[in-house]
Amino acid sequence: MDRHAQFRAREAQIFDMAEQLLLDSGEGGMTLDTLALHLDLAKGTLYKHFQSKDELYLHLIIRHEQALLDLLLESTAEFQELLITYMRHHLDQPQRTALLHQLEERLAAGGVGLGSLFSDLYRIRKQRLRRIVPLTGSYLESINSRLTTRDYLAAVWAVTQGGAAILNSSFYQRYLGERESLKLVLIEQMISLPFPQATH
Repeated sequence: MDRHAQFRAREAQIFDMAEQLLLDSGEGGMTLDTLALHLDLAKGTLYKHFQSKDELYLHLIIRHEQALLDLLLESTAEFQELLITYMRHHLDQPQRTALLHQLEERLAAGGVGLGSLFSDLYRIRKQRLRRIVPLTGSYLESINSRLTTRDYLAAVWAVTQGGAAILNSSFYQRYLGERESLKLVLIEQMISLPFPQATH
C-alpha cells in the first residue's frame, strides 16, 4: 500500500472511531485525547487529517452525504425503492441521524474556518438533488399527483428527520413500544402521500 493509500485508510479508521465515540458518549465524550487513545495514535497525527474537532464533525457529515449520493448514483432501482432506501438509511440508525443533524446546525450557526468544507457538503447535496429531482418529478407525473416535486421532497425530508428524532428519544424507546412498526408506518405514509389528482 502506497503512502497516500495508507493515509486514506488511517483517515477512514479515524472517522469510524470518532463516529462510534460520538454515538457511545455524545459530543461531550468525544475528545481528541480519547480518540487518539482508542486508535493508539499520537494526538498530533490526528491533526494531519483535520484541524479541529468541528472540522472532524463536518467531515463525518460529508462522509454520510457522500454515501447517500453513491447509493443513488449506483442504483438502478425504481423511485419507490430509492425512497425506501433513503428513509431506511436514516430511520435504521436514528441516533446517528439526529446527532449529525444537530452537529450540522451548530456548526452552520457558529463554526469557524469551515467555509470550504460546507461548500463541499452543499456540492454533494446539489449533485444528489440534480439526480433525484427529475426522478421524483417523473414519478409524480406518472401517478398524476397533485403535489409539486419540491413539496413532496420536503415532506419526505421532514417525516424522515422527525421520525428519526422520535425513534431516538428516550421517551419513545421507554414507553411507545415497537420501533420497526413506526418505521414501516412512516415509509408507507410517504409512499401513499402523493395521491393522484381526482378526475371528474
